Amino acid sequence: MSDPGSAEQLSLIRAALPKAPRPTKAADQELAETDPVAAVVVDTGLAHLDRPFEYLVPAALAETAVPGARVKVRFAGQDLDGFLVSRKAAAEHDGRLAPIRRVVSPEPVLTERQLAVARAVAARYAGTLGDVLRLSVPPRHAAAEKALSLEPPAPDPLPAPSGPGPAWSRYAAGPAFLSRLTAGDAPAASWLALPTTDPAADWPAALAAAAAATVAGGRGALLVVPDHRDVTRVDAALTAALGPGRHVRLTADQGPQARYTAWLKVLRGHVSVVVGTRAAAFAPVRDLGLVSWWDDGDDNHEEPRAPYPHVREVLLTRAAVEGAAVLSGGFTRTVAVQQLVETGTLRPISAAGPVRGAVPRVVVAGEGLELERDPAAASAHLPSVAWRTAKAALETGPVLVQVPRRGYVPSLACQTCRAPARCAHCSGPIAVTGRGAEPACRWCGRGVGRFECRQCGGRELRSSVVGARRTAEELGRAFPGVPVHTSGAGAVLDRVAATPSLVIATPGAEPVAEGGYAATLLLDAWASLDRPTLDAGEEALRRWLAAAALTRGSASRGQVVLCGAPGHTTLPVVEALVRWDPVWFAARELADRAALSLPPTVVMAAVSGERRAVEAALVQAELAGTTERLGPLPLPDDAVRMLLRVPLADRDALAASLTAMRAKRSARKEPVSVQVRVDPPDPAT
Repeated sequence: MSDPGSAEQLSLIRAALPKAPRPTKAADQELAETDPVAAVVVDTGLAHLDRPFEYLVPAALAETAVPGARVKVRFAGQDLDGFLVSRKAAAEHDGRLAPIRRVVSPEPVLTERQLAVARAVAARYAGTLGDVLRLSVPPRHAAAEKALSLEPPAPDPLPAPSGPGPAWSRYAAGPAFLSRLTAGDAPAASWLALPTTDPAADWPAALAAAAAATVAGGRGALLVVPDHRDVTRVDAALTAALGPGRHVRLTADQGPQARYTAWLKVLRGHVSVVVGTRAAAFAPVRDLGLVSWWDDGDDNHEEPRAPYPHVREVLLTRAAVEGAAVLSGGFTRTVAVQQLVETGTLRPISAAGPVRGAVPRVVVAGEGLELERDPAAASAHLPSVAWRTAKAALETGPVLVQVPRRGYVPSLACQTCRAPARCAHCSGPIAVTGRGAEPACRWCGRGVGRFECRQCGGRELRSSVVGARRTAEELGRAFPGVPVHTSGAGAVLDRVAATPSLVIATPGAEPVAEGGYAATLLLDAWASLDRPTLDAGEEALRRWLAAAALTRGSASRGQVVLCGAPGHTTLPVVEALVRWDPVWFAARELADRAALSLPPTVVMAAVSGERRAVEAALVQAELAGTTERLGPLPLPDDAVRMLLRVPLADRDALAASLTAMRAKRSARKEPVSVQVRVDPPDPAT
């Protein structure tokens, strides 16, 4: 065998490689007669080059080089992708211009309104236009592009309008909101949904009815929900309300061809309604009349890639640019949405009458007479009141048990001082992965061996949190003969039957029960409340209400038992659950944050990286005098985070300063990068 590094072998490899095309001089090409200059947004990935560049349009590409098309251009000695954003008669650049190399596809995938929205989102989050375009326009799939007809098919007649129906008639402003959508107006509302076990009146049906009212007025609708299970429910409701073929699903997990086909159907006007996850927030709906999102507090709405936009802000920006109506819905209301309500940006839509009969009765273990019957009820994993409630409910239907942690025993603590148990090697948390398993580190996998507490020297371990699998095991023994289902990471159930069974689920993975759950147990409430985050109470209430909303109303004897809530004091979040009053809690939380100058009543940005790099970046940012600096906060790997706080009125100025800083560092080719994040979900993490 010849040496792979020999000269002969290398020459053979070079001969087999495709030849790079030689650059063609613009002077040697005939240019387009009309508007021979194109502005192209080039995907350079560099902040200081985040602007359109001018190129010449050869005559051979005059018909296909249309605004919005994908093109290939020569940039810094490389062929790079880009979007042609405009054509003009003369160039602003005085130097020599290079020609467009080729048009990848004449499909105008970047519309004028999409470009305006992308620029606004990039400016708000101190990001680059290229980053936002990568989120808003999916990669091209040539086969999907060729297979789909250019002209939309003739649609089937819309179903006859049936008025607000049961989905919106329960809300005082519901019928008026639908009427305004049909009339072509642009109302903006925060909708507090009522729980129900009737599919025709549940929130997916309400979203579908809003979309149908918008379509009846000759416009399109965009509905964004947290996950694929919600997409499936709304998809079925849209089919019932609009008929088949009038909407598409758009999610990131569809696969390249299916996702691009759905996206093209929207772009070419085959459909006017889209339901999807955050990947659908930029869908190019023609004549957009309604943008709506469900469950604002779900972290699936937070984009994990730069510039980290939230679905709420993307859709509000689209509504402002395209003149669309806004509908934010949920069983609870986040502090951010409450601020929009109090400032008049959104108008509230709530129940027309008392909600007590529609919602389940909520009992807090360890309060009132239950404390006398069971003194350990407040701290027990499964108090006696929860056991009695489950036993009685299993006679008429399924029982939901929400557990805040997955796994078996995901967290152990010292038996003596209750300090969290940590691995002696890497300081990771110690857990038990299954029945009969030895305690081991969740980070490095090493066994504990002989445990010794770092705080008090204790040698005994106790469980601090019981996971879903251990809970299922315990309940299986407590209720012999009753089927036990688990729903969580890796195995999420969509639905369960109306027959008696126990369903153990982690937050967000609760399946829908036919006819609703007879009872719901919310275990280990303290584990949700003890999270070291700014929104711990807000998130706990969101999780509890989402599970409770799957339960039958009190008129049908549905009951919810909250277990593990601190018994030494009355917590507002627990009171809001018992009273089913999330608006009161959101308003209280917003007032507290205003008093403490915390988001969303102020604007915060986080600049993270190596200490010297962060310090240099803040100097380069040339921040305004109103900017308050908090930190630096230590991070792993010797990194730090500096928090910047400004009043709401200075949001644009702060974002502009951070954008200019990023451009300076990019132009200087700084060897150490820093991360910039405007409106981080939790400034301390």
